[in-house]
Amino acid sequence: MKTLNCKGTLIDLEQPKVMGILNVTPDSFFDGGKYKSDKEFLEQAARMLKEGATFIDVGAYSSRPGAVHISEDQELARLLPVIDLLIKNFPQILISVDTFRSTIAQKSIEHGAAFINDISAGKMDTEMFDTIAKLQVPYCIMHMQGTPQNMQKNPEYNNITLELVHYFSDLLFELNTKKINDIIIDVGFGFGKTTAHNFELLKYLEIFQELNVPVLAGLSRKSMLYKTLDISAKEALNATTSANTIALLNGANILRVHDVKEALEAINIVAQIETSNS
Repeated sequence: MKTLNCKGTLIDLEQPKVMGILNVTPDSFFDGGKYKSDKEFLEQAARMLKEGATFIDVGAYSSRPGAVHISEDQELARLLPVIDLLIKNFPQILISVDTFRSTIAQKSIEHGAAFINDISAGKMDTEMFDTIAKLQVPYCIMHMQGTPQNMQKNPEYNNITLELVHYFSDLLFELNTKKINDIIIDVGFGFGKTTAHNFELLKYLEIFQELNVPVLAGLSRKSMLYKTLDISAKEALNATTSANTIALLNGANILRVHDVKEALEAINIVAQIETSNS
């Protein structure tokens, strides 16, 4: 049974859950700069929660390919006021904080966030694992080849699926030795991978279930979808739903999305198939 302990609440992931994205960055690839005021942040969070999001993922550092690197102080200045705002208005909210910096992780949890979503899996801050061990909060580790600034410059693998299985196996062993128990893995669609790499990982996503930890799929409006169809990110909702459905059929436990309602509909449809097979 796959569960996460979020601020004393046990979240059962046998029924997949939705993580709604709330970017507080001016330059994220899809919704960067869309929400600029407290009112807009609250309205979007309220919408996602009403539509069925279990988690709200707040990010203040854009990780799109070629994104501008910002300082720790800038990230904190963007992030903490929004966490405080959400906690004040939605006391039961479960906030995931999208950061690779241990000090940001520490302060975010102190301000009421529930867990940490790290695109670098500790590779960009050597203090992150020890910080998570001290905080004892759920921790999502993502695979990324390189950094957001260079990750899409000719990524190469011999066998991407096998390499990522070994990558996560090694990390899980290290995290378990530090007595970190609530771990989620994210193969990192679009992070240091070609379109072919991304679709191979989607095809074989079920293999990662063998690691016996929850799997998060972050496919929402990614370039692997809209470039394949020669459309824009804005037009890629249907493609996102198709990809999310494939991910669910291959065992994904959490869908990280911009569009909560549609993701939850995909979960409910796939659940009918699972019920009919029982």
